[in-house]
Amino acid sequence: MVEDRSSRKLRDVISIKHGFAFSSKFFSTDGPHVLLTPGNFREEGGFRWLGEKQKFYKGSVPEDYALSPGQMLIVMTEQAPGLLGSTFFVPEGHSFLHNQRLGLVQVEEPNLVCTRYLHFVFASSRVRKAISAESAGTKVKHTSPDKILALDVDLPPLSEQRKIADILQTWDEAIEQLETETTIKETAHSGYVKRLIHDPQYQRQRLCPHLQHVSNRNAGQKTERVLSVTNSAGFVLAEDQFAHRIAAADLSHYKIVQRGQYAYNPARINVGSIARLDRWANGVLSPMYVVFQVKPSLDSDFFYHWLFSAEARQRIRLAAQGSVRETVSFDDLGSISLPVPSLERQRAVAQFLNESQREIELLRKLTQKYQQQKRGLMQKLLTGEWRAAV
Repeated sequence: MVEDRSSRKLRDVISIKHGFAFSSKFFSTDGPHVLLTPGNFREEGGFRWLGEKQKFYKGSVPEDYALSPGQMLIVMTEQAPGLLGSTFFVPEGHSFLHNQRLGLVQVEEPNLVCTRYLHFVFASSRVRKAISAESAGTKVKHTSPDKILALDVDLPPLSEQRKIADILQTWDEAIEQLETETTIKETAHSGYVKRLIHDPQYQRQRLCPHLQHVSNRNAGQKTERVLSVTNSAGFVLAEDQFAHRIAAADLSHYKIVQRGQYAYNPARINVGSIARLDRWANGVLSPMYVVFQVKPSLDSDFFYHWLFSAEARQRIRLAAQGSVRETVSFDDLGSISLPVPSLERQRAVAQFLNESQREIELLRKLTQKYQQQKRGLMQKLLTGEWRAAV
């Protein structure tokens, strides 16, 4: 162990208080009190406002469960993967309530531990893994104050804890700034799409004359790269999505998809599982997929931006609801209409939107790099491999 650092049980320095089971009959979409839930926690730690999904409370509140700004809460129920053990500090601006499934972290030995330092300790992979390993439940994991308080933590001197928290907080602020810039760019991009693609002056046409169905089978198994389409990442390797290689030795009946072509699962297109293949030159898909390409009468990038607009998503969902099994066949897709300006105008709009999208992707990649560098720095500072000069 590094000199002048001590290992202690969390119960020696903090306590964790259970939240209150507020009555659901007083839940509302607005009101004097904000009801905090695990959904308000970011996976990496920190507060998240839930917008239209934010819960409020209109009933009477026990005094002990009305929170003050700066108090630290910890998630004890994993509503989403990786959330167990996440913490945040109660922000200002609202009356926040200490709900069940959340623990209030209270420092019992202020001369030994700093809550801002503990916030990053709880965000570390070592502590998260330890909390998860001791948790109960199969579908939804949950833990308790006693299990969390039984964990060992490495504590440097209090002054160094504060310095470490300052350093990591600076990284958090830089990451938050990048996320804010990304959100602003994304909002602007949505506005560009609405204004430039959904122009009421454009003639609306059905998709059918602009799309060509493709159903080339993998005869001779020329292609062995098995792909899948997700609603979050587009085309992915099937082995990455399902954590194992596709067992079928015979891929000859699979469909070939080439770069620039589109594919979707008819049963999942209504939740956004449709994509264009850009990452690989080709691949094969399960026979259930529909593969198609855009004809020269429609610019593929223009179609791509329309496809992921709110209007297109809504029209696809309506097409699915109109079928018996809520699936969308190629003919169903072809019956959907979209605005079609001249090819020259399509290309100009697509070029502008491509540049806007590139800026967003650059900000996302930069944010990911900052997050990765911060995790590496956390590892070194929290373990004492690097010491923070005081």
